[in-house]
Amino acid sequence: MSRTVYVNGAYLSEDEATVSIFDRAFLFADGVYEVTAVVDGRLVDFEAHMARLHRSLGEMEMASPISDGEYAAMHRELIDRNDLAEGIVYMQVTRGAADRDFAFPDESKPTLIGFTQVKSLTNSELAKSGVNVVTLPDIRWKRRDIKSTALLAQALTKEVAKQRGAFEGWMVEDGFVTEGTSSSAFIVWDGATIVTRPLSNEILPGVTRRAILRLAENTELEVDERPFSVDEVKAAGEAFLTSASSFVLPVVEIDGVQIGDGKPGPVTEMFRRLYLEEARRG
Repeated sequence: MSRTVYVNGAYLSEDEATVSIFDRAFLFADGVYEVTAVVDGRLVDFEAHMARLHRSLGEMEMASPISDGEYAAMHRELIDRNDLAEGIVYMQVTRGAADRDFAFPDESKPTLIGFTQVKSLTNSELAKSGVNVVTLPDIRWKRRDIKSTALLAQALTKEVAKQRGAFEGWMVEDGFVTEGTSSSAFIVWDGATIVTRPLSNEILPGVTRRAILRLAENTELEVDERPFSVDEVKAAGEAFLTSASSFVLPVVEIDGVQIGDGKPGPVTEMFRRLYLEEARRG
């Protein structure tokens, strides 16, 4: 059965959905996107995703094609039409179609698309076993804080990680970890402090990252937002990654070196449990 997708106000079979070959996202990666998790048929952290969407649109000098209420209605309609109990909703806003020119068109109508993907989020085998990562050079542009569709560097890095038998690639710049190809990076010191890189134009402001830092406020853990090196990861008691499509996953190995005892640690497991409880509460 074909999925129902959304294109510029219309709900269509995925086989019928089309966009212009002149769309600037296709020609220039001139667009932004958001991925929102769905648990028990409900959206997770939707307001935070909307806030980040508007920030990205503002940084790209792009207009929002619809209101926040209409975004929410579109997401709910896609969930209902596809009978999605657990997975993600992908949404993309582009500057629209115009004859090819590097400069922004004087007039263009934004393109808005959305679709669902079924994905097991709450009962992940990887959460039980942990994942391995490899480090790779961060070859991205200088505005990583914008959730742009310009993801070639991340795709290339993810593919190298895959070829090396790793779940994820953690990107490194000037000796310090920036973030994963599609995740935020954390380490845990002495079971008492979580460390993650501070927000800047060097990393994406992860929505799940934000939630974990908020949840940490109600624990006895300290939060240290600072850059950390690969050597620090290897010496840490625990490490984990966060993303909208993985929630919280333990990292048990980096570049072939075991982290801690090589098993998911108690701090990581606590954050995954707290985040899932909050997601299920809607």
